Amino acid sequence: MESKKHELIEEKPPRPRPSRPLMIVVSAPSGAGKSTLCNRLVDEFPNVAYSVSCTTREPRGDEKDGIHYFFMAKKEFKERAKNGEFLEHAKVHGNLYGTLEDSVLFAMEEGNHVLLDIDVQGVQQLREALVRMDPQHPIRRGFTDIFVSPPSMEELETRLRGRGTDEDKVIKQRLENAATEMACAKEYSFQIINDDLEKAYHELKTVFLSSIGLG
Repeated sequence: MESKKHELIEEKPPRPRPSRPLMIVVSAPSGAGKSTLCNRLVDEFPNVAYSVSCTTREPRGDEKDGIHYFFMAKKEFKERAKNGEFLEHAKVHGNLYGTLEDSVLFAMEEGNHVLLDIDVQGVQQLREALVRMDPQHPIRRGFTDIFVSPPSMEELETRLRGRGTDEDKVIKQRLENAATEMACAKEYSFQIINDDLEKAYHELKTVFLSSIGLG
């Protein structure tokens, strides 16, 4: 009987886990191509997964709790924020959004590299949270931040106008925000200029692979 148990364990070995799972944080101005690059990384590498954020807004369409977002009441969100459970959180268009430390840590302990698509203010909050963590904490050890920039403000404006979805005043606001965000690019460990999508993705992929020791 003991022999059969041993054979069964050998037939189904545990899933290999990365020695240092990453928390990959990517920021960029609207229109820089961040989402396209991140989606390609997730599609190519099964062990890279988006972090699931919390929000107080109502689900839209086919959105499912725990998959697209963790939907919660404002009272619960504020209480958890008060307790320091969020790595970062913000109010956007009247709704609250945030990233729970526990959800990121759980995903990393499951053997995943966690990808966070957040703005520069969110990353600043993350860095403050990291300072309070033990140096050996998985999130602190795995923190990898990347900033994606457009080749120029002129090109960014062309891309934003090419979408055909925003009014002129919205585009102007996005460009003003972009200038502020790009001033923070030097604070990131890695910077990628998205002047060519294939080249930019190769750089993102190289950063990822080198960060896990495969580059």
